[in-house]
Amino acid sequence: MFAGSFVAQVTPFKNGRVDEQALAAMIEWQIDSGTHGIVPCGTTGESATLSHEEHTQVVKLAVEVVNKRVPVIAGTGSNSTAEAIRLTREAQEVGADGALMISPYYNRPTQEGIYQHYKAVAQAVPGFPIVFYNIPGRTGSNIEPSTMARMAELDNIVGVKEATGSIDQVINIRLACGDKLAVLSGEDALTFSMMALGGKGVISTVANVAPRQMAAVVNAGLAKDWDTASARQLELVPLIRAVFLETNPIPAKTALALMGKCELELRLPLVPMAEGNLAKLTTALKDAGCLDS
Repeated sequence: MFAGSFVAQVTPFKNGRVDEQALAAMIEWQIDSGTHGIVPCGTTGESATLSHEEHTQVVKLAVEVVNKRVPVIAGTGSNSTAEAIRLTREAQEVGADGALMISPYYNRPTQEGIYQHYKAVAQAVPGFPIVFYNIPGRTGSNIEPSTMARMAELDNIVGVKEATGSIDQVINIRLACGDKLAVLSGEDALTFSMMALGGKGVISTVANVAPRQMAAVVNAGLAKDWDTASARQLELVPLIRAVFLETNPIPAKTALALMGKCELELRLPLVPMAEGNLAKLTTALKDAGCLDS
């Protein structure tokens, strides 16, 4: 159901509040640049520090600005199953096309607990597509491919954002799930590799900064033009590395501020980049053509 280059959209702030004007402008820029879908309120969108009201505000605004031109997949994950259900229902009510749900973090459930968590949410919002998000580096637990295969049997679980950084895991997901589950890269640098193994695209951080370039990688992959996809992926590697010099989304939001897309305003405990890393990021942006030399 979902294929392409989806941007894990940052949430711009101004004077402590969501900057709706900047967010709307960035979404328009994304669509004009060939991005296939918008993902608000994920980790890159600083969802951990959004209030419940802000969360709904951001998703609702994204839906309104997009106006059905591309899919909107709203971040609705939580380590509380009841809260994940509430957030997912709200996303459905305001018109999102699907939900991206991070695996429960900190409480480190068993594989059975992970399955029951997603089953409960899926049953609470029948017919509403869900992409689950596997990122053990943030959650403290890995969703095993055998668990994914069970989850893929649930009617409205349609995909996984896979961010273990392991190609072996991707192979095992493909073997366990076949075409029942769309695999979307959660690691920008592995987008080409995952697509070569049957992945359907990426939910990307670097697309915030270079949407046209990431869309080019994915478009070539979807067309099975592997020479072009490989070349475009390799061209993006220096910028991808720069955008992850510090904790996401600090560099991505810093890059957007340097590009004039939003204010450089982060919420604690996120803080501005160290000077040395800022210099490296600025150089990478210039080399990629995202900033004037």
